[in-house]
Amino acid sequence: MDQFEPSSVAIRSGHFIGGEWIDQRTAQRDVVRPSDGAAYASVPIADAQTVDRAVDNASRAYRESGWPRMAPRERARVLRRFAELIAADAGTLAPLEAIGSTRPIREAYTWDVPFTSEGIRFYAEFADKVGGELVATDHDHLGMTIAEPYGVVAAIAPWNFPLVMASWKIGPALAAGNAVVVKPSEMTPFSVLRLAELAIEAGIPAGIFNVVQGDGATTGDALVRHPGIAKVTFTGSTRAGAQIMAACAESGTKPLTLELGGKSPQLVFADAPKIDEVAHRIARAISSNAGQVCVAGSRLLVQRAVAEELVERIGQAFAALRAGATWAAGTTLPPIVSEAQAARIEAIVERSAAQGAVVRCGGRRADAAVPGAFYLPTILTDVTPQTEAVRAEIFGPVLTVQTFETEEEALALASHPDYGLAAGVHTADIGRALRLVRALEAGTVWVNRYGRTNDFAMPTGGYKRSGIGKDLGRLGYEAHLRFKSVLIDTRS
Repeated sequence: MDQFEPSSVAIRSGHFIGGEWIDQRTAQRDVVRPSDGAAYASVPIADAQTVDRAVDNASRAYRESGWPRMAPRERARVLRRFAELIAADAGTLAPLEAIGSTRPIREAYTWDVPFTSEGIRFYAEFADKVGGELVATDHDHLGMTIAEPYGVVAAIAPWNFPLVMASWKIGPALAAGNAVVVKPSEMTPFSVLRLAELAIEAGIPAGIFNVVQGDGATTGDALVRHPGIAKVTFTGSTRAGAQIMAACAESGTKPLTLELGGKSPQLVFADAPKIDEVAHRIARAISSNAGQVCVAGSRLLVQRAVAEELVERIGQAFAALRAGATWAAGTTLPPIVSEAQAARIEAIVERSAAQGAVVRCGGRRADAAVPGAFYLPTILTDVTPQTEAVRAEIFGPVLTVQTFETEEEALALASHPDYGLAAGVHTADIGRALRLVRALEAGTVWVNRYGRTNDFAMPTGGYKRSGIGKDLGRLGYEAHLRFKSVLIDTRS
């Protein structure tokens, strides 16, 4: 699917609780299309009573539906069916995803929906393959650990990849036997609702997968503070993550998985093979989804001998991008999610220029055929560690460039006082690569590539203020289990 007409997309709004659509509108807000700034629907804001209803339904389903006690292989079968339905529903899900988000329709159809489906399928396979273990004990004792679901998991997903990020949370939680209450972003609320409908069709019991709509201040806060929530998983900003962490502590301690902000460095050495490929790799790492990616490679650290050539080639890659609506064919530079966020990007670039940064390309709004918030991929040189664009997570297509001579210098520049989500190393020297992998303070380090694979096997999560715990991989599954120790005296 390369394009669609936005007026052709049917939007159904409301909450999905206990297997039913609920449309309680004590308060609501407009939902705006980033591509043209048009309000195309409204979404209810769940208050504390609505959140209570969702959590109560989830708790009842957890106790009474048999989902956590279902034979693990049978639970896996249901989840595989769920994955198949998601893949088959791409014609509905992809336009729902694209119309109100920053995801171009071709990418939503060929990547986001298949990736979401595969994520559910991946975690389905853990259901009957990961559990407790026997523990070495005295001869007259039998020791074991038993893996059990937490109960009801609150999953708060971001707006930048609505389906994909929701699947990271839904997949492992359901496979482990939990019930979930999902709160998608109020800016991108509708595609996750369709997942909830498909879950019922797949055979997931009503009440095991619930969706509440709303903002963070009202709905999100009520959800994480609810005494019926046993665990919280969140992807979003560092500031919001800290607020959630505080709310969980104030309302009774709950385990958390937090994937938060990043300001990821890419270290390029003069011996890096195929400089043109490196340039395109770095360009993609900051321009993909218009830079609205938590692991965006936003800080380029390059050895001086190749700095000018590399910056020139990255600029050429940027120039080939085409700004356009998410529903239009050929769009390779999608919009910024909101006018407020575009204005924030502009302001940071302007203040950084006032601090001495040189705008090598971009630095302004893009000329697009539709009146959305489009911002040109931007390169800032002559920056220092104190430049705002180097320090702040911009969440836009802005690349800062710093140069170095030695490996030690590169490491010093790579260290960020707040963030440690990801990093990239580009070099032909395997010894150097391994030294840097050890030395870099980041939860993920890519060598001669930048970005995740599509197999879900590698966990992701940050150091420092970039988060707590891991999504994806086996660790992402085990994060949705609690472990009980059992010791049996066999002499009795």
